Amino acid sequence: MSNQKIDNNLIEKLIADRKVRVAATFGSHLLFQHVYLNRYITHETAPFQKEMLKITEDNSNKLSVIVAFRGSAKSTIMTLSYPIWAIIGKPKKKFIVIISQTQQQAKLHLSNLKTELESNELLRNELGPFKENDEWGSSSIVIPKLDARITAVSSEQSIRGLRHGPYRPQLIICDDVEDLASVKTKEGRDKTYRWLTGEVIPCGDTDTKIIVIGNLLHEDSLLMRLKETIQNKQLNGDFYYYPIINDQNKIMWPGKLKTMVDVEALKKNIGNEIAWQREFMLRIVPDEGQVIHPEWLHYYDNLPSFKGTECRFTATGVDLAISQKSTADYTAMVSANIHGFADKRRIYILPNPVNERLNFPQTIDRIELLANTAGPTTQQIYIEEVGYQKAAIQQLIKNGIQVEGFKVGGNDKHTRLALTSKYIHNGSILFPRTGAENLIQQLVGFGVEKHDDLADAFSTLILKIMENKDVIPEIWTF
Repeated sequence: MSNQKIDNNLIEKLIADRKVRVAATFGSHLLFQHVYLNRYITHETAPFQKEMLKITEDNSNKLSVIVAFRGSAKSTIMTLSYPIWAIIGKPKKKFIVIISQTQQQAKLHLSNLKTELESNELLRNELGPFKENDEWGSSSIVIPKLDARITAVSSEQSIRGLRHGPYRPQLIICDDVEDLASVKTKEGRDKTYRWLTGEVIPCGDTDTKIIVIGNLLHEDSLLMRLKETIQNKQLNGDFYYYPIINDQNKIMWPGKLKTMVDVEALKKNIGNEIAWQREFMLRIVPDEGQVIHPEWLHYYDNLPSFKGTECRFTATGVDLAISQKSTADYTAMVSANIHGFADKRRIYILPNPVNERLNFPQTIDRIELLANTAGPTTQQIYIEEVGYQKAAIQQLIKNGIQVEGFKVGGNDKHTRLALTSKYIHNGSILFPRTGAENLIQQLVGFGVEKHDDLADAFSTLILKIMENKDVIPEIWTF
């Protein structure tokens, strides 16, 4: 962060008049940080950082979930500046709890706070004293003058019944309470979610404010569950998402990284694609690495017409699901137009793939509809030839649909998708600019997405197309 543009008259008054300084910073976390923690501010403050500071000032919102890129200053704002201002400034909090995943991390947060309160002369002289006392230890800081306490604990410790005199925790800050190990299994993810909803949230009071900050480590991680429950109106709160490059391809912190050249230089300094995607772009990627990288994808804006082209046929890969329960997989159907031959072959993935919970008759009806609306070319259906899916193949053949079974040959889902990667990378496969977002999300997030049905249907489609030898196309009259 850096000295942002503040009214010049106000700056002069803040510099010259202690009373103005104290009064102005009392109600503004932004001004407090710029006056008393100025040494942490080295670049112009970004809009998203101003928004984070506003979040701390808004006491009407009781839960804020914040995901921000590494080096975004989120920890400086939320675990250093905010706890101090929340006690000294307008919120007048009496009991603050900071929770980290490990005791070592918790001690580090408290050590940083103690250092600031002890050695920051301007802060100590104007808003102190913050005298060291018997409770100025490794897990708590007590400021008798303000009757306030900051406690730092790990997620391994129980916080049931925590009190500071008559006060239950009034501000709870959860900082990186998950890691790759804890999100690896469903049991671990369930444990963390139960801990937050069953122990952390209830330990506060009706006016307690909770901040949860971290990274997206899994599609079913704590932060993603919170995002989903907030968006579904099952939980009151707000979700904030700050990647280093936003959805409009704009740099989020232009005061620090002025151009894309600067971003690329930072990426090269990181030197790890997985770390870059996860920590900076805030994309959920498997621990073992992505099978498909987003930068490999090639797009088309307009689908070539049938007339005057070498459009050979249309094909659909199908991944069947037998159950319609809300927890079941989806039936997925991914279609494509195939143009050209050999090294000039191009596979145009069609927009709006099917991804629904369908029963068996509905599935048969939907496949027949696709087969009968393919246009002037042959429609070929590919279905994995395993288990009950064989029944679908038999039924479709009986109904006169051109369908082939796909034998997986002992390859698992990961391997099958990996086998398609070279065709994605070399541009043999093209995706629509819009209309295939869910498919693309499953491809680039394979291994961490909740569902992979579209990715499975895609693999079946591509591998079956590549398995079949090129043949002379039928001649169509237009």
